[in-house]
Amino acid sequence: MSASVSVYRNIYTEDRFKQAYGSDDTTSGSVRLREKLAGRCRCSRRACLHLLRDRVPIFNWLPRYRLKKWILGDTIGGLTVGILHIPQGMAFALLTSVAPIFGLYTSFFPVVLYMFFGTGRHVSTGTFAVVSLMTGSVVEQLVPTPLEMNSSSPEAADFEAQRIGVASAVALLSGIIMLCMFGLQLGFLSTYLSEPIVKAFTSAAAFHVTVSQLQSMLGLRLPRHTGTFSLFKMLASVMENLPHTNMAELLISLVCLAVLVPVKEINMRYRQHLRTPIPVEILTVIIATGVAYASSLDSTYNIEIVGHIPAGFPSPRMPNLSTFPDIAGDTVAITFVGYAVSVSLAMIYADKHGYSIHPNQELLAHGISNTVSSFFTCFPSSATLATTNILESAGGYTQLSGLFTSLVVLIVLLLIGPLFYFLPKAVLACINVTSLRQMFLQFQDLPELWRISKIDFMVWVVTWLSVVVLNVDLGLAIGVVFSMMTVICRTQRAGCSVLGRASNTEIYRPLENHSKCYEVPGVKILTYNGPIYYGNRSFFREEMSRLLGLTPEKLRSWEKARKALEKREREATERGVANTSFSSENEFFKSENSKSDVQAVLIDCSSVTFVDVAGARLFTQMCTDCHKVGVHVYLANCNESVLKILTSSGLMTHMNPQHIFVTVHDAVMYIQQQKDKPPENTTTVWV
Repeated sequence: MSASVSVYRNIYTEDRFKQAYGSDDTTSGSVRLREKLAGRCRCSRRACLHLLRDRVPIFNWLPRYRLKKWILGDTIGGLTVGILHIPQGMAFALLTSVAPIFGLYTSFFPVVLYMFFGTGRHVSTGTFAVVSLMTGSVVEQLVPTPLEMNSSSPEAADFEAQRIGVASAVALLSGIIMLCMFGLQLGFLSTYLSEPIVKAFTSAAAFHVTVSQLQSMLGLRLPRHTGTFSLFKMLASVMENLPHTNMAELLISLVCLAVLVPVKEINMRYRQHLRTPIPVEILTVIIATGVAYASSLDSTYNIEIVGHIPAGFPSPRMPNLSTFPDIAGDTVAITFVGYAVSVSLAMIYADKHGYSIHPNQELLAHGISNTVSSFFTCFPSSATLATTNILESAGGYTQLSGLFTSLVVLIVLLLIGPLFYFLPKAVLACINVTSLRQMFLQFQDLPELWRISKIDFMVWVVTWLSVVVLNVDLGLAIGVVFSMMTVICRTQRAGCSVLGRASNTEIYRPLENHSKCYEVPGVKILTYNGPIYYGNRSFFREEMSRLLGLTPEKLRSWEKARKALEKREREATERGVANTSFSSENEFFKSENSKSDVQAVLIDCSSVTFVDVAGARLFTQMCTDCHKVGVHVYLANCNESVLKILTSSGLMTHMNPQHIFVTVHDAVMYIQQQKDKPPENTTTVWV
């Protein structure tokens, strides 16, 4: 059974519709702005409490905490993530080219701070492989690794201090950038890192992480390469030094991989049936440390171990501020990557569990986390893929899980840390590589991406190739630029179509896709599916001229005929003789106009999102050209901003304001009514 709709109403122009339904508010924009600012600056106890809850969300969610329902899930989830943070923090410290203890610090301070300021209930912050890798590249550039150094010498301690000074300076500058972005409310900038860019970037960065860990897994002492083509340089260096592989460290790596990979696969496949994932990383660390201690592997087989891990809290220390000019460019990239990944993760789990996060507040949370943590010898932190996934699957409900995570790390820092003295670095390298499983699996998205959008597929491939072939920072920049260029190209070549009417309806659709729709006699209805600005104005004009037949030759012939008509009228007036040629010239215009059979052009602006000055001037020029050939121009479905710019640019001096309508059907009905009116004894004036 089909339903029918019948609507009877007056024809509405924009002016008439505003008079009938427009707002009565005549307050100017400056007055409204002053009122808004006055309201924001008004101080009261209620406003202060509201601001406190907004900026420190723990005061908002903690009083509403459902103790009996949520505490068990938060406890189990927090403890599980805390256990994972211990080996992962030490492992990612190697990526950052600093001592493992600084990875434990970075797994503690940001977690506590995010619990107070973050809005993501299921977000786990701490060390993240990609951010650590990018920070490590900066550290290696400024403080390169010497090939020979005694780890117990005073020079080694000074060397480590220089490195963590650079890494903490990156964290401090990153935090300052985020706080400035929060002050300017620039949380929306993360949207420029689209989902294909983020996934391709993290997937390609996983290859850099894997290659950078090969030397530790093989027991090679090689300098870390940075800059363009660093991945291939590192691979070449590893291949060249393969004969020097430490067989003991290679065996340790193979055994660790043989344990870690299958157990992680079990955790992933049976996560619905496991209350908590098997803590294979911490078990591997404990067993490997015990075996290395019992067998004296460091002295017998010359394997590289973690070494001394001091117990207790770090004393506050000022980062190396003198490196700011050298690290500024790289830090901007690290900031955007860390923030984009953090917000993306927070949004994914917020959508899944039915709550909202605030991107600008996330800027404040991560900005404070990085800024404060940098004074306690921490390197940049962000939300992490693996631990966030584990926290959610282990039953975490709120940010309170971060308290239990930080307690586990705190116990290690205060009591257990020195026991990891004999932990082989090859074990940490294996943990690094196996933690990248999710990033490598993102290749599985490519077939679906190809099916949905070929352009997004190209963005993914270009970003991935750029990051792998060049390097992490430059590849990310190329991916962003390429993605933005695809958007610009799509707006430059937006489609221009002729609309036809579906019989006995007010529905208008493109004729190329709807063969049963018909053109309204005497009216050419055009639509343009994009903005009209300086970048595509020439293409828009070409398309419109092609569809209307307004070729330069036709315009010149009409202009020549008009000038000839004016000249004959002027000569006849000067002689005082009646214009006998007027009727023949007028017949010429009518015959030319009847060839195209178009008396009116109606432009549907419903898909025109914005117009700049160049686009507005183009509208004016088109009106002038159409008037030259005796065709009236009408507009419909203009949004407020487009209409305001067109009006301000002076279009109304070339076009009747009553020719702008609320809908296409209003305009068509008006044009048909005008055609049906009896002819009046008026003289047509060509301008």
